[in-house]
Amino acid sequence: MFDNQAARRKSARRGRTAGTVACVGAALIAVGIGALPAAGAETSSASRSATAFAAAAAEPGLGSAALMQSDDFFQQGLAPVRATVDLTGKQALSACSGEETMRELTKGKAAAYADVTWTFDTKGTSLTESVADGTTGASAASYAKQLDKLVRGCQDEPRGHWYYGKGHTITVKAGEGSWYPAFSGDGKVAGGVAVIRSGHRFGIVELTGQPSDDPGYMEGITAGAVNRLAG
Repeated sequence: MFDNQAARRKSARRGRTAGTVACVGAALIAVGIGALPAAGAETSSASRSATAFAAAAAEPGLGSAALMQSDDFFQQGLAPVRATVDLTGKQALSACSGEETMRELTKGKAAAYADVTWTFDTKGTSLTESVADGTTGASAASYAKQLDKLVRGCQDEPRGHWYYGKGHTITVKAGEGSWYPAFSGDGKVAGGVAVIRSGHRFGIVELTGQPSDDPGYMEGITAGAVNRLAG
């Protein structure tokens, strides 16, 4: 499977900034729920909870409530502004995957899909998340393994090209995840990516930008994503 995908990813792969634009574009074009402001962002209800955008209609077994919420970002130094939610699985997975989507990865066999693109008040910083319901723990583990292999394919890149760093694993009560810091071509921290799984649900989360000089912030984002995925 990945021999053919690798060639396609290499030809489709682009810079992280362009990749983010493509992800945002896919979400806006295919959006089923739409773009909603984050809690307290340009709304009259500054105390709205992080689950505000989760009230929209959801497919059976999986919906926007399984995605990261605004409260998950504050302790990581991120101030969310807007969330664009989609339940079709047609958002690009990551900057490393080219245009491949969760629906393509699963060949449309997942029970349900959910995607979100978050924008923040920090210029050039955004987060994309794509999750799916594999119906069984075994299928979820298999898809998560495929996602992890996809991510590791961008660890070894030519000099001057952005890349993912060493992988780290995390286990919480709700599930598990593997996260990788991302570095720009000059070696500076530039976000990161995480593959997550909880029971029969799995997904991938990618942050573009630099909340701090410590790439460890991806561990907190990973834990938050796993906990939300558990429902």
